[in-house]
Amino acid sequence: MKKNLQQMYRRALDLRTPWLNRWDAALRYTMPTADDDAAMMFDATAADAADNLAASIYSLLTPPESLWISLVPESAQSPDAETATMALRANLNDSNFYTTVHQCYMDLIILGTACLFMAENPIGASSAFSFTAIPMRDIAVLNGAVFHTATMPAREVMEKYPSWTPPANLRDTIKNDPETPLRLVQSLVDTEFTAWMDVGGDLENNIVATGKFETNPYIIFRWSVASGEQYGRGPVLRALPDIKTANKVVELVLKNATIAVSGIWQADDDGVINLSNINLTPGAIIPKAVGSSGLTPLTSGANFDVSQIVLKDLRERIRHTMLADRLGLLSEKEMTATEIMARSADMVRILGATYGRLLHEFIRPLVERGLQILSRRGIIDRITLNSDAELKYIAPIAQMAAAETIL
Repeated sequence: MKKNLQQMYRRALDLRTPWLNRWDAALRYTMPTADDDAAMMFDATAADAADNLAASIYSLLTPPESLWISLVPESAQSPDAETATMALRANLNDSNFYTTVHQCYMDLIILGTACLFMAENPIGASSAFSFTAIPMRDIAVLNGAVFHTATMPAREVMEKYPSWTPPANLRDTIKNDPETPLRLVQSLVDTEFTAWMDVGGDLENNIVATGKFETNPYIIFRWSVASGEQYGRGPVLRALPDIKTANKVVELVLKNATIAVSGIWQADDDGVINLSNINLTPGAIIPKAVGSSGLTPLTSGANFDVSQIVLKDLRERIRHTMLADRLGLLSEKEMTATEIMARSADMVRILGATYGRLLHEFIRPLVERGLQILSRRGIIDRITLNSDAELKYIAPIAQMAAAETIL
């Protein structure tokens, strides 16, 4: 099993590799980091659209109120679903869920896949739940398996896992430099948890923790999925060609503007004019030899008037792909009830497939794990969805879907 685990891990990394460059490109044009070359980003249309779409999904899918889920008893003998609903809502409201899930929505929109880690807080904390948005570069997945890599200083590893004995080739390095970075791999295959140090050698000797989870703490959800793929595709990945082109067009326009402002000049090399001493500023007096032509402006053949037409079209396509021109419809004022219902129906049709996937991959696993944690703590009776209770999703997008069904 341990050998198979290591093979599964390498296989998961191989499947993730082709996606890394796509993710880096999508992030570079929408959410550049300190390591990215900020000078390479010239157009912020995609970044602005991504922020707006994340805010829309946040308000439609998990609004910051306590009314977006409800449990309905399946039978008279089932546990008290109302008590479980109130306990689940209260613990979500007291946790860091609403601040963390927005980070996941940004990953969902930009990368197409997001990972929310749902941990259990110690007894006595204000909430039973603790949430962490895991960067997708640290996650590799297979069917039924999740691998989470994290880099930790050797000193912290030795403090957290004192029973682990580093390989001989690392002992001197760790002794001389306790801050040496080491990679920890945490795997969850079905319900079996294994953590090991990825430092080479036999896996059996580098295992630092094992265990078993009743429910999966790694909640991985996707925007849309192509057949046979493990990772999702989000709006930014679909709009990436247009985003790159718009960025390049703006770059060329700015270069052309620089030429228009400062100009391109030519001068006879007559041994008198020192080009290094010429400063092209307003009001400057440039000496020239008698009889020489001095500095002469060179006419540029560049004409970027057509660039504005191209750029407008590109920006419209980017906003359309990222739903910026469609999800903002309900923010308009002075609409009749009929208009609101019609536009709500349009929104449900736009997000219908995504809504169904998120309900299955995100909301339901979140609720199931929350119920499992609360029942194990004795806060509520043990309750199982589709056996003891039915999940009733009452977020705004679900209400819009229900209204469309009625229509």
